[in-house]
Amino acid sequence: MEKKESMGANWQQSRLLTTNQVKYLENMQTPSKTYLVIKRATDVVVSGLALIIMVPTVFLVMAIIYRFGDNKGPMIYKQRRIGKNGKPFKIWKFRSMVVNADKKLKANPELYRKYIANSYKLPAEEDPRITKFGRFIRKTSIDELPQFINILKGDMALVGPRPVVELELKEYGDQVDKLLSMTPGAMGWWQASGRSNIEYPERCGVELYYIDHASLWFDIKIIGMNIISIFKNTGAY
Repeated sequence: MEKKESMGANWQQSRLLTTNQVKYLENMQTPSKTYLVIKRATDVVVSGLALIIMVPTVFLVMAIIYRFGDNKGPMIYKQRRIGKNGKPFKIWKFRSMVVNADKKLKANPELYRKYIANSYKLPAEEDPRITKFGRFIRKTSIDELPQFINILKGDMALVGPRPVVELELKEYGDQVDKLLSMTPGAMGWWQASGRSNIEYPERCGVELYYIDHASLWFDIKIIGMNIISIFKNTGAY
């Protein structure tokens, strides 16, 4: 038996790998270097151009909006997610909830249980944390735009498995190493296939399918499908 550094925040202590996990890691297919180089270069160029365009336009407008009414407060919401190889990072979003929304959720045990049972989400119409403006930017996926910063930094890619909060890792069981073997993405096969309409455990299969079939052409297909789903508001809440 060999030891491997654990993945995730509470996974920092070493754990023994089972024989099956060792065998899986040894045989796990890895994307080609050419694909990874093209993928990263595309991420840097696209995210860089997007931020150059958005900072003096979208970000400026949003900064004004977040100075008034129910939206008053920080423009950017940062949430801890687990990235490639179990490395935690802060995902950036335009804030769609009230200030201290996470504390408000955990302060309501019944609501928090429903949140867990509903694949770590609550329907917007049932979620008291979400502002009216927040519902709009979620439906249109505008709240996700700051993730171009994560992509430029290398925490995320344009396409990949959706980055999860630590609690969700348990949903992947002995496949968690596989999930964390790839850089998470702003867009992915899960979102293209239905987003929040696809819950655990089905979501695990969808995310892992992408890792097994990752390629340049599959990424292009996913980007196209995600753009279509954004306009259709498919599974967005």
